Amino acid sequence: MDKNTLLGLVMMACVVFGFMWLNKPSEEQLAAQRAEQEQMANQARIEAEEAQRLASQPDSISAAERAALIPTLAQIGTPDSINGTIAFADANVKLTIDGQTVSGQVAAAGTSIDINNLLANNFDGLTLAQSKAAVTNLRNVLENAGRYNTFARYLSGTDETVGLANDLIAVEFSTLGGRPSRATLLDYDNFLNDDTTNVVMFTPETSTLNFKFVTSQQQRLDTDKFYFTPVVENDSTVLMKLDLGNGAMWGIRYTLRPGSYLLGMEVVQKNMESIISPSAATIDLDFGVKMPRNEAGRTFEEQKSAIYYQYLGETPDDLNYASDDSEDLKQKVKWIAFKDQFFSTVVIPRSSFASATVDQKVLKNDPTYLKQMNASTVLEYSSTQETPVAFDIFIGPNLYPLLASIDDTLQAKEDLHLTRLIPLGWPIIRWINTLIIIPLFTFLNGFISNYGIIILILTLFIKLILFPLTYKSFMSQAKMRVLAPDIKAINEKYPGTENAMTRNSKTMELYSRAGANPMSGCLPMLLQMPILIAMFWFFPSCIELRGESFLWAHNLAAPDVIFTLPFTIPWYGNHVSLFCLLMTAVNIVYTRINMQNSPGGEQMAMMKWMMYLMPVMFLFIFNDYAAGLSYYYFLSLLITIVQTYIFRRFVDEKKVRAKMMENSAKPRKKNGWLARLEEAQRKQLAEARAQQQKGNKRR
Repeated sequence: MDKNTLLGLVMMACVVFGFMWLNKPSEEQLAAQRAEQEQMANQARIEAEEAQRLASQPDSISAAERAALIPTLAQIGTPDSINGTIAFADANVKLTIDGQTVSGQVAAAGTSIDINNLLANNFDGLTLAQSKAAVTNLRNVLENAGRYNTFARYLSGTDETVGLANDLIAVEFSTLGGRPSRATLLDYDNFLNDDTTNVVMFTPETSTLNFKFVTSQQQRLDTDKFYFTPVVENDSTVLMKLDLGNGAMWGIRYTLRPGSYLLGMEVVQKNMESIISPSAATIDLDFGVKMPRNEAGRTFEEQKSAIYYQYLGETPDDLNYASDDSEDLKQKVKWIAFKDQFFSTVVIPRSSFASATVDQKVLKNDPTYLKQMNASTVLEYSSTQETPVAFDIFIGPNLYPLLASIDDTLQAKEDLHLTRLIPLGWPIIRWINTLIIIPLFTFLNGFISNYGIIILILTLFIKLILFPLTYKSFMSQAKMRVLAPDIKAINEKYPGTENAMTRNSKTMELYSRAGANPMSGCLPMLLQMPILIAMFWFFPSCIELRGESFLWAHNLAAPDVIFTLPFTIPWYGNHVSLFCLLMTAVNIVYTRINMQNSPGGEQMAMMKWMMYLMPVMFLFIFNDYAAGLSYYYFLSLLITIVQTYIFRRFVDEKKVRAKMMENSAKPRKKNGWLARLEEAQRKQLAEARAQQQKGNKRR
């Protein structure tokens, strides 16, 4: 540090200390600051002592609260028409009004106090905590009456259930919230555990259903807070109602259709104009479910579960199954569904939702649940109508014929497209499934009860339909094999890259004269691909296979696990599926046969290894798929191998070659594809020669 820098720092320090000395407070200012701090400390001490004094004294009922008690209880209590009294009871307060007198008890933290002692603020024999609890419990009654009006009488009660059932489904309804609290499918078992319990779509702990509306006093009410009174009207109908006095009633009527998975839900009301303003135009409905697991394998159950919805007049859409997702549905919505792999709960308003918000959260680390699904909806409403809102709720299996029949059952004015809940692939693939595979599968199911036999017959039928294409593909490969010596001769006569154009031209000329087309073997195979892809989509979504056994497979809709590994192999899993192994083995055999049938010899060694790698990849892909799918592919490949050997037995390649040589000697009009290819190669060869001559001239 040089002298000038040191001098500058000293001067800066002098300026700072000088400024501080000149601005230091005087003795009078310091005394004023000390006095202000002492005053603040005294004020804080006084406030703390006052708070401690108030905390040590029992709270008390005010004169205004005493005056409001009897009118409030008369409004929210239950009249007794015989003796003229009015009773009110909740978990903490049980009172009776007789004229202008009140009697009863108020809970007080483990004990109780007479209401008249409480109104007189006489807390003899009670601790401070008990007296405060008694005052709080009575005040809660008054506050709830101010907020909920006549609904306040239903804020307490006993949560009981009442049930409806038919041959297919049993539904329980809870008095708390007046909602469906449990739905059990009687024809389907849960395969998550080893027990044989039925599939339970939702429980009181995993489901919500809550109507929200605003009263004339601008109080927002939630029906899930109220205890409804159940009235069983008949074997298939139950009414959950709130009797609000003066002839006013609000309730929800549920009707379970006989022999159906459809539950009708209607909001019913009487004389509600005095409670809900006639100008109120909407009512909100929130519902949700924590989607349970029902299958042994989580992979497909998770992939096939999501929230589906349909805008009015459009085709259905869904949220992304793989991640947390939400969507604001600002147009009119015809229905909203909570769907998993094989079962769905679909809420279908008889008009439509005016708007909705749907959201789902993936429960990745939960062993027994898949997703949390919620919907917040808005519906058109009028307090003057007796049935302002009505729904049909489908709670059942994703069975294609069943979902297709719901339109007729509900007499829907437009197509509900509920069959879209079953993922059957892209449009052309879906057409194959809906127009061919599913009708044939349903037809066979009407005569045969064993689904393993049905899949076998279905496979044979598909192979029969595809037989002309398979035969054409084999004949194309046979032609290419018999031309292999001629192609080899051309390759030897025109070796090297400089003769590539000539070699290709001669090869195309050979194909043209012999009547062979190298693409004719690929086209039939491409035409078969939609069928294979259709089956890939069909079997994992086919609920008919669920729980159906065949040979060693106990459930054709799940992997046929024959052995569980003590460790997990990446991309393979921790189990061994036998049908998948058999399919892989047959696929390798089929690949070898194809390699033998294809020309090229050792020059295609790399391609052969790639072809053999595909079956191994399928082993990893299909190990977790439905056993029915692996079984189908196993049968399909096995039948194809048998067809190949039959073709070899009856197709004489010497005769094929003789026929081709005979054709080559005849004048032959080139087919369009070969003519265009030959012409393109001729032009390319001419251009190459022109460029070569141009280069020679330059040199």
